[in-house]
Amino acid sequence: MGEPRMIAILQWTTLAVCALVAAARIPSAVRGENRSLFFVYAFMTVAILLSIDAPYLAVDRVLGGMNLANLLLRFIIFGTVFALGLRIARGFGADDALRLITGRPGIAFAGAASVAVVVVFLMMDTAGSSAGLIAVYDKDARNAALVEYYGAAGRLYPAFITIALFPAMVRAVRSRLPRLVRLGAGLVAVGTVAITLSLLSPVIPASLAFLRFVFSYTAILCLVVGLAVIWLSKLVAKGKPSARTHLAG
Repeated sequence: MGEPRMIAILQWTTLAVCALVAAARIPSAVRGENRSLFFVYAFMTVAILLSIDAPYLAVDRVLGGMNLANLLLRFIIFGTVFALGLRIARGFGADDALRLITGRPGIAFAGAASVAVVVVFLMMDTAGSSAGLIAVYDKDARNAALVEYYGAAGRLYPAFITIALFPAMVRAVRSRLPRLVRLGAGLVAVGTVAITLSLLSPVIPASLAFLRFVFSYTAILCLVVGLAVIWLSKLVAKGKPSARTHLAG
């Protein structure tokens, strides 16, 4: 299987999973149950959509063809992982993670990552819509380097959130919680590792460039499926207080 085909399969599979999980949450959201989790899934679906060529190009052309859609995508991801971090931390009673995410470290990290993303974006020659900024990367060596740093800056805050959650996920996996909850926590933990590995993108050689997509989409799939499994655990174990988590609500 060629790399472009594998990447396309990863993209569309991830989009389909996100969209299906978001759609499955619609009845609960309509009833007023845990609407925040529905919006997390919905925004993740939008984020994946903007990472695929055709939808990205259509949106960016409306915005002026300067790749502002990519900048929009970064901040959609920031907002989504923040909301996701809050849900997971509260659902698993992870006060240590909650303090990191909502306290001074989290606010400072979010601000620094946002500034870094905007500054590097403004330094690039972003003219000409291009999903993944591939055309910008190909312009010259300077833009190629800036695209790499821009991507790394965009992954800093998601990595911070997931690293903050990692200890709580490990504790959940080792606990006596129901198997589905532990499985979901394990998948979230794997997603955390994948996001952290994605920070290595600037130093991954061109011959292994496909790994950048593997890390990114593995992270998203693990997070989405992990949360869906935790939600499923509530449906399976309805009426058993010991099997519940506030996250799935």
